[in-house]
Amino acid sequence: MRVRLPGGRITPQQLEALADLAGDDGDLELTSRGNIQLRAVTAPDAREQLAAVGLLPSPSHERVRNIVASPLSGRIGGLVDVRPLVSDLDEQLCAAPSLADLPGRFLFALDDGRGDVAALAADVEARSGTLFLDARPTDLPATVDTMLAAAAAFADLREDAWRLRDIPDGAVGLARELGGTVVGPRDVPAPPGPPVGWLDQADGRVTLGAAPHLGRIPGRTARFVAAVEHSVTITPWRTLCVHDLDEGPAETVVRVLAPMGLTFDANSPWLQVSSCVGNRGCARADTDAMGAAEQLALSGALSGRVHVVSCARGCGAPPGPHELVLLGPR
Repeated sequence: MRVRLPGGRITPQQLEALADLAGDDGDLELTSRGNIQLRAVTAPDAREQLAAVGLLPSPSHERVRNIVASPLSGRIGGLVDVRPLVSDLDEQLCAAPSLADLPGRFLFALDDGRGDVAALAADVEARSGTLFLDARPTDLPATVDTMLAAAAAFADLREDAWRLRDIPDGAVGLARELGGTVVGPRDVPAPPGPPVGWLDQADGRVTLGAAPHLGRIPGRTARFVAAVEHSVTITPWRTLCVHDLDEGPAETVVRVLAPMGLTFDANSPWLQVSSCVGNRGCARADTDAMGAAEQLALSGALSGRVHVVSCARGCGAPPGPHELVLLGPR
């Protein structure tokens, strides 16, 4: 079960509900689009539980609510605060019946000028007030209305294409449909380091950036995070941010959560390794990709980004340069 979180935002109540569905033996898997995935869900009323905490506002549009946003926007750095745009874009997207048929891979991004989610090369992106289409700048404003108009135009043009990049000169054609022009080459910034550690906010409070091992939070640990009772953002780098903490409580949170497998060290080897789920949750896999990734993280031998997979599909690969380790059959 994949639960979409526009902008990666989740409330403590919502996080607790997902922890309950995962159970003490299950994990909350963080995805590369800032969402959360659960496997082997057995609760017969799981859909109702999601709806009760506001995690399923539009069943008809759930597949297309793919919105990433700069996770530190409005708190630390950035040129604009994109947080208000997240809710507006999600609400208007869900209110447009024609957009329910967008492909599930189609991605919206709201970058506040720091270039973090711009590295994901979204189909439709607002970057510092400018509309980017497949990472190409246009002369169009990045309003919610324009972004949705771009999505609607893509739906009309796409035929069987999943992403805008799959259409030859797709950005140029889409800009033309909107009455604008592409004004520059494709501009995809290098992926940044994930926001991990003690991060001072502009208002004097603290955001704590935490990296769960291999992007998976045990259900019990997720309950402790929810118990902090502060807003949380799931990032596209499979980390999480707990916001708006005073210094004393922030120190307590680190002391409690660090022994539970959450890393607050931006130089930790756990940030250099990732994996597909392997035979711990995929019927196609017969090797333990997660176990191999864990051994690499603990080996001290990592010299760069590594992604371990059990088959040639390479699921869950991170953006940017990395070494792909394909495990052979057992």
